[in-house]
Amino acid sequence: MSDFINEIERRRTFAIISHPDAGKTTLTEKLLLYGGAIALAGSVKGKKTDRHAVSDWMEIEKQRGISVTSSVMQFEYDGYCINILDTPGHQDFSEDTYRTLMAVDSAVMVIDAAKGVENQTRKLFKVCVMRHIPIFTFINKLDRDAKNPFDLLAEIEDELGISTYPMNFPIGSGVDFKGVYDRTEKRILSYERGDSRHEVEAVEADIADPSLDSLIGERNRLQLLEDVELLDGAGDELDMDEVSSGRLSPVFFGSALNNFGVEPFLKSFLKMGSSPLPRECDGGTVAPTDPAFSAFVFKIQANMNKAHRDRLTFMRICSGKFERDMEVYHVQGDKKMRLSQPQQMMADNREVIEEAYAGDIIGVFDPGIFSIGDTVCSVGKNIRFEGIPTFAPEHFARIRHKDTMKRKQFVKGATQIAQEGAIQIFREPDSGMEEVIVGVVGMLQFDVFEHRMRTEYNVEIINEGLPYQYIRWIDNEGIDPKKLNLSSDTKIVRDFKDNYLLLFTSEWNIRWALEKNEGLELSEFNKN
Repeated sequence: MSDFINEIERRRTFAIISHPDAGKTTLTEKLLLYGGAIALAGSVKGKKTDRHAVSDWMEIEKQRGISVTSSVMQFEYDGYCINILDTPGHQDFSEDTYRTLMAVDSAVMVIDAAKGVENQTRKLFKVCVMRHIPIFTFINKLDRDAKNPFDLLAEIEDELGISTYPMNFPIGSGVDFKGVYDRTEKRILSYERGDSRHEVEAVEADIADPSLDSLIGERNRLQLLEDVELLDGAGDELDMDEVSSGRLSPVFFGSALNNFGVEPFLKSFLKMGSSPLPRECDGGTVAPTDPAFSAFVFKIQANMNKAHRDRLTFMRICSGKFERDMEVYHVQGDKKMRLSQPQQMMADNREVIEEAYAGDIIGVFDPGIFSIGDTVCSVGKNIRFEGIPTFAPEHFARIRHKDTMKRKQFVKGATQIAQEGAIQIFREPDSGMEEVIVGVVGMLQFDVFEHRMRTEYNVEIINEGLPYQYIRWIDNEGIDPKKLNLSSDTKIVRDFKDNYLLLFTSEWNIRWALEKNEGLELSEFNKN
């Protein structure tokens, strides 16, 4: 196998998804620990100290103990090159997670053993199903009281509509948690409480070992024998084709906080997980081993480094090999350009790289020319990857700056944050930028927007809530929105690409607009 092919085959690019507080960021930290990327894992619960989770870099994340941006981290482990995309757990940032899931080849779903499948898990899972992403499940917090493991497996299957295959099975939970039974190796990994800095010592014992009673107790041993017999007799087979198509999820039990079951999970995941997958484009399919370079933009982030006030664009490489200073073609901009300082990330820490391959995520300095969904490729090629849909905002507010002397900073901040996709900005026709209408999917995004405007752009803003709940793009070309017959509480606005949109307070107003304006075509998504 050539070095080029080998570099692509050894890459694993995946996202970790979960409901808030299921342990996603803690699991991410422990995976980084094994890769030598960090020396000490900082759990989210420890945020009252000076130590924060490495994957949470934005100041408001450290203050609130939540993840609201997608972090990108790369490290080496056991011969594999691993790209982890740690997604926001908060439901208000579901569109950022959606964009991130467009850039991965598989997903790890973290579930709280006491709570089971929760609301945000369902939403994120649906996105994975839409893309047929292979899903691996880590049922976390077995060191606390938990639901019956068979009930948890049934809940995943019933709620999410995916089959499960437990790779290991827990022995007790909470104070009675004794470890897990590894079904592949047919052995017990005994749990001992340790600290969170390294994998706890695990004692291996065969299920037929007569000393097992002294290790896990007679009641636990008898229950385990019964459970294993039931699993072997009635459970699904491990079919890797079903796993690859996203219809069967391998399930692992453990405790991320106590470092139990994390390393066995990582090793199994890397063997079973997918190397970079082909990508759909307007001309068909692009294979990762195609020597021609191609990538698409899935995330834009301003001010990751406050000292430099810069803007980074994150690209997922889909094919070929990227080399520093190589000339590429920006398809949407229809021009050649040179990407001179490509970087790889460890949250807000960066390292300039010389080369990268299909499956890797690189960050490049962006003077404001890229948009989410853009394609870049080798000069001479002209492919366009599928666009990334925009979520329709559900909450709206009129935003203006308190200090009239800071109009320039206000315009810059609002524009940059909107280009990241964190918010959407609209203007009333014929109005300037003294005030804008901001649309968000979740209310927390207003808080983050206000915090970032104050801390990154030194602008205090006034936020006036608006009653609108629905937004529709006008698809008709050449139509004059001002001549439409609309209800008095419907507002005409324009986005930054000068498309006309309508804001509605109710579904009744949407029906009114369609009934009173024959031929009017409205859509929930921006098709441009």
